[in-house]
Parts: sequence; structure tokens; C-alpha cells
Amino acid sequence: MPFVILAFFIGIPIAEITVFIDIGGRIGLAATLGLVVVTAIVGTVLLRNQGLATLEKARRSLENHRFPVDEVFDGLCLLVAGALLLTPGFVTDGFGLLLFLPPLRALLRKWTWNRMVAGGRVSVGTGGQGPVPPEGSTVIDGDFEVVETSEEPRHDGTGKTESPTLP
Repeated sequence: MPFVILAFFIGIPIAEITVFIDIGGRIGLAATLGLVVVTAIVGTVLLRNQGLATLEKARRSLENHRFPVDEVFDGLCLLVAGALLLTPGFVTDGFGLLLFLPPLRALLRKWTWNRMVAGGRVSVGTGGQGPVPPEGSTVIDGDFEVVETSEEPRHDGTGKTESPTLP
């Protein structure tokens, strides 16, 4: 995983510089810079509109006593999309614009959910009764009772305290 992150930190700037040089050579410096500014403005408008719509969906979910899991995931995707669009560059703008597509977010949400369930990070189908134990494990279900004693703790003179004996 550290190598993947390192590859992104090195690869993305190289890709951005390459695309900047290519587009700048085709349409000129002023038009290239103008295009970067336009994508940032478009991204800001899209982020505002879709962010407010997602917030409204989350509010409706909460009114219906349902935790807005889908809306939270969409909000995170929109946050990443906004950050990518405000980062100067055409490669990051492309990925940011893709995250504004609801079908792609739904696909990412499903993929992420399946990975979390398969990895054991989320338990499903417990009916609110707690986590599902791993297959082949022994589960002992039991109750407990608090037992209070009237005895005071005993000191043995060494600074250690002995617990009273239980009946």
C-alpha cells in the first residue's frame, strides 16, 4: 500500500505536467489557464448543487428514522470530487467530474460495501442483535448479576488490597 501512495504522489503530478504541456502546445497558454479556471468554476457550481441535494436527501432519511448511509457516502464522494476539481490540472479534474455522476457513485458505494462485508469489517443480517460470530467459533450466551458484599476490602499491610470473598 505505501508503494501505491508513493506512485500516486509521483505519477499524478507527472501526468498533470504532461497533459498541461500537450494541451498548452495545442491551444496556447492563455486558453489552457482559462480552461483550468473554468473547470474550477464548473466544479464549484456542481458541488454546491449536488451537495445541497445530498444534504436534503439525508435530512429526509433522518426524518424517516433511517440512518443516511448512502447520502453520507455520496457526500464523501462529492467532497473528494470538489478537492480534485479545485486542484489545478486536467487529470484530477477528469476524476473529479466522474465522481459527480450518481451512477458511478452508486457503483463505488456497492463495491465499497461488498469489500467491507467480505473483509469482515461490517456484519450483516444480525437484526440488530450484535456482531455475527465467525464460522466455526463457539458462542456462549449468558447473563450476569452484580453481587454486592457488605464487607470492606482488607489490607495486608503491604499496600495491596484484597477483595472480600464472595458468598
